[in-house]
Amino acid sequence: MRLKIVQVGEQVLREPTRSLSSEEIRSESIQLLIEFMRETMQDAPGVGLAAPQVGVPIQLAVIEDREEYHRNLTAEQLKERERKPVPFHVIINPTITLLERDGKAEFFEGCLSMAGYTAIVPRARHVRVECQDHKAHPRTINASGWYARILQHEIDHMHGMIYTDRMHPRSLMTVDNVQRYWKDKSIQEMRASLKL
Repeated sequence: MRLKIVQVGEQVLREPTRSLSSEEIRSESIQLLIEFMRETMQDAPGVGLAAPQVGVPIQLAVIEDREEYHRNLTAEQLKERERKPVPFHVIINPTITLLERDGKAEFFEGCLSMAGYTAIVPRARHVRVECQDHKAHPRTINASGWYARILQHEIDHMHGMIYTDRMHPRSLMTVDNVQRYWKDKSIQEMRASLKL
């Protein structure tokens, strides 16, 4: 079942979420929610979807960056974005540690709850996430590059934040204009042109 993705302006996107008990995680209702969120994310398509984005204020997100999403990117673009496929998984009750030993990475970031827009967002290149999986088992994720960006984005949703709270304001534009004017430019060229 596809769920409605709420759009920016809805209160649920700006409120902190609550954690789930192990019993709740294993419940039929949460297991169904995970399946519905997976279908919704894949249908969009997107690489992550947090429960607040479907109107549920809990600390849960689904993540998957399929290889097929990389088809239109060159090897150079994949390298610059540090992007590799990420298999489907669930994060619940996450705690994130930003590991900024290599500084921040900047790139365009979008959101299914802000359809049609994107902006350059600085994010930590490396993160460690302590969380529970879909069976309530503890999990530690050490992520870098684009995967680290996805985790930061989805965990922000659990704290009532969206990428516009972290973006370079001058870089906000429509997705169509990114494709029209910027898709073949490096992040350094974009920064120079936008005077960031």
